[in-house]
Amino acid sequence: MKHHEVITPGPAGTGLDARLGRRLAELRTEHGWSLGELAERSGLSKSTLSRAERAETSPTAALLNRLCNIYGRTMSQLLSEVEAAPAPLLRAADQQVWEDRAAGFVRRSVSPPHGGLRGELVEGRLAAGADLSYDRPPVPGLEQHLWVLDGTLAVTAEGTEHQLDAGDCLRFRVWGPTRFRCAGPAPARYVLAVVRP
Repeated sequence: MKHHEVITPGPAGTGLDARLGRRLAELRTEHGWSLGELAERSGLSKSTLSRAERAETSPTAALLNRLCNIYGRTMSQLLSEVEAAPAPLLRAADQQVWEDRAAGFVRRSVSPPHGGLRGELVEGRLAAGADLSYDRPPVPGLEQHLWVLDGTLAVTAEGTEHQLDAGDCLRFRVWGPTRFRCAGPAPARYVLAVVRP
C-alpha cells in the first residue's frame, strides 16, 4: 500500500498552508478588497483571515468553504491553484490529502487538478463522532453525488437528513447549508463526485 502524505500545518512560509495563504491573499487583492471588506463579505474575523493568509494557522474546512463561496470556486479548484501545472494522470501516491484535525475530516483530491474542468472526484473520511457543517455552498447549485464506501453517514442537504450506509449513493444540488455527520461506531469513507453548474 502506498503512503499518502497528509498535509498538516508546518512552519510559516513553507508547504501547502503557505502556498494556500499566498493564493488567498492574491484572490483578495485581485478583487480589490481590504481584509475588513473580506471579513464583512465572509462573516469571518479580520484576524482569522489575516492568520490564514500569513499561514500562521492551518485553515479549517469551514473557513475554506466560506472563502470558496466568496471567490466562486470549489475547494479542489482552490487547492489546485497552489499546485504545479495540471496533468491528465494523478498517481495515488501524488494525490493531495488535506486534513481538518479539529473536525475529524480528511479530504483526498482524487481527480487530476485542472481549473477548467467541471467535474472532480474527492475521497472523504470522517472519524466516528465527526460532525462537519457548511453554512453555504462553495458554488451555488453545485451538483454532488455522494457514494458511501465504508461506515454510515448522515447527510443533510436542503433541510432533509439522509441516513446512508455502505453502498448507498445520494445525488443533490447544494443551494444552502449542508452537514456531514458520522455517528459511528466506525469511521465513514465516501467518494464525492462534484460537478460545477
